[in-house]
Amino acid sequence: MNMTAFRKSRLDVLRVANLALLLLYPVAWAAPLMRAGLLPLFGLHEISVLSGIAALWQSDAALAMLVALLALIVPWTKTLTLSLVQSGKLPRRLLPLLGVLNKLAMADVFLVAVYITLAKGIGVGRIETAWGLYLFTGCILASLAISWAETRRG
Repeated sequence: MNMTAFRKSRLDVLRVANLALLLLYPVAWAAPLMRAGLLPLFGLHEISVLSGIAALWQSDAALAMLVALLALIVPWTKTLTLSLVQSGKLPRRLLPLLGVLNKLAMADVFLVAVYITLAKGIGVGRIETAWGLYLFTGCILASLAISWAETRRG
């Protein structure tokens, strides 16, 4: 395999991986991030990004909008923008902006981790992480890696 074919193959992998994120993000938003309950004897309720935003909307609309921005809009917009850069529809000079958007999207994963740590530390109730937390975190980390590889590609 010559070097040109190798570069084209690598670019195709990055494009497909990035496009896959456009499908995986909505799954991650609906997937359970954690299971929480007040007392260990009662059943645990599953909490997803979407259900968390809906619950926040009832008590603090501003915080719900911030979480929606960080968890939904920023990662999806960043991924869509990177797809447009990869296809040549937007200029490559936008790549540094995508790094900033990646950091904002990672803030949401950090907030969920802090929430779980605080809730477990208080000792009231029970919280278990669920597969959606790993999927959502994986999507964010994959997006970071794809952006990094795309930036290095030049």
